[in-house]
Amino acid sequence: QVQLVESGGGSVEAGGSLRLSCAASGRTDRPTCMAWFRQAPKKEREAVAVITLGSSSIYYNSAVKDRFLLYQDGAENTVYLQMNYLKPEDTAVYYCAAKSGTCGATRFATNVYKYWGQGTQVTVSS
Repeated sequence: QVQLVESGGGSVEAGGSLRLSCAASGRTDRPTCMAWFRQAPKKEREAVAVITLGSSSIYYNSAVKDRFLLYQDGAENTVYLQMNYLKPEDTAVYYCAAKSGTCGATRFATNVYKYWGQGTQVTVSS
């Protein structure tokens, strides 16, 4: 079992920045692929960014590429999502997700992730 603990959400004006963090811990399973998803009201949950831990393989949703940066904290199972130049359309609940095995071609699909965090609200005002 893996537990994901998220932090860092909040409210910010358009153009501002926020950083989310997700710490993974578990005794019987070690995640090797971690991701951030988001879900806005009345919309489906969508992938934001995905990282294969211990590698430089990082993938971004085209809507956030060049504004968001996903990175791992050294050897720890903690990932950060640095969100810059935030827009009102970035407003959503952001979820951390994790699974073992490679991220693979289905990395942006919600149903391949076994573990989920509780979610953290990000609100961007215009």
